[in-house]
Amino acid sequence: MTKASALIDVLKRELKSRHITYHELAQKIEVSESSIKRMFASKNLSLHRLDQILDAAQISLHELTARSYEESLIDELSYEQEEELISDPKKFIVAVSAMNYLSLQQIVDIYAISEAEVIAYLVRLDHLGILELMPNNRIKLLLSRIFRWIPNGPIQKFHRRESFADYLNANFDGKHDMMQFVSVMLSKQSSAIFLTRLRQLARDISDQHRLDATLPFEERHRMSFMLSARPWIPNYFQALVRPEYIQHYYARKSKK
Repeated sequence: MTKASALIDVLKRELKSRHITYHELAQKIEVSESSIKRMFASKNLSLHRLDQILDAAQISLHELTARSYEESLIDELSYEQEEELISDPKKFIVAVSAMNYLSLQQIVDIYAISEAEVIAYLVRLDHLGILELMPNNRIKLLLSRIFRWIPNGPIQKFHRRESFADYLNANFDGKHDMMQFVSVMLSKQSSAIFLTRLRQLARDISDQHRLDATLPFEERHRMSFMLSARPWIPNYFQALVRPEYIQHYYARKSKK
């Protein structure tokens, strides 16, 4: 798909999200509805016509191009791509470093990986579509603000096995630390609301991550956030639950 074609697809979705019909748009720019349909179907818009449509819909060109670019970014890797990353510790380190907006030189300075090795890994990550290796080995990340590892995929399994215990093995009493484990009982509606808020918080963190990438490296420090939620009863609680309650619980759940 060409960039122009993708831009028109985004424009169609923007019009739909704003509840602007082809009929209404045709009236605003003084052409027939059939002409509007034909333009979008053929994906053939002149710059003059595009300006007219954007003005009529009150959409800025910057907003449209930004949305188009965002939709071209990667939300999730394939299972095979994750397996490839996790199979080579150096490649995984280079990938995560790139995701943290480290430069080639910073990766070489921090890790015992040669410049030639890092470049070779970056070339491979370019082929995977994770980043674009620019002139002078500059790194352009191609991951969206809602990027995540595959749920229960190779990298999540790796973190459960290798990282989570290490991450939680701390007092969380430092200046930049926080740990608050909250176990509550909520309705399905309330649970859905808080899950939506957690997803938005993850996006906010990602957005701030991008903004702070412009700061000098010395002014940034590594932070890890673990955002999670699930229906859960600890094993040591489950061991004391009455069998008849469990039967009643699952019988009630099967009826819903």
